[in-house]
Amino acid sequence: MTEFISEIKTVPYNENEVFEKLSDLTHLEKLKDKIPTHQVTEFSFDRDSCEFTVSPVGKVKFSIVERHPNDTIKLSADQSPIGVSMWIQLKQVEEGKTAMKLTVQAQLNPLLKPMLSKPLQIKTLQAWRKDPAHWHVN
Repeated sequence: MTEFISEIKTVPYNENEVFEKLSDLTHLEKLKDKIPTHQVTEFSFDRDSCEFTVSPVGKVKFSIVERHPNDTIKLSADQSPIGVSMWIQLKQVEEGKTAMKLTVQAQLNPLLKPMLSKPLQIKTLQAWRKDPAHWHVN
């Protein structure tokens, strides 16, 4: 199992607001227009799962498997060419400020590991590099 860990980022909201936003995947609707349609198609989601097709990988489906209120959200790939799980950890550092960290674990075979490790680490870090001040919880 190969593990990728993001930088810790702080967002200007209380942990309960961040948890409520991230633990309901219907909020992905707001990001739908930012998804590169030449790489990702057939994007659908509900409260507990999201499904999409990635070229050239195929269909991928993630489901939320655990929710620990105001603390952790765990997701697992139900359908994917490789075993993948991820979790988001939250910790309120002060009123109106929450620290977050994303961890991704992937079962990469020895041939794929050198090719995928660096891109997955970069994507994990980039997921949190967006300016948190532009997040809208409401």
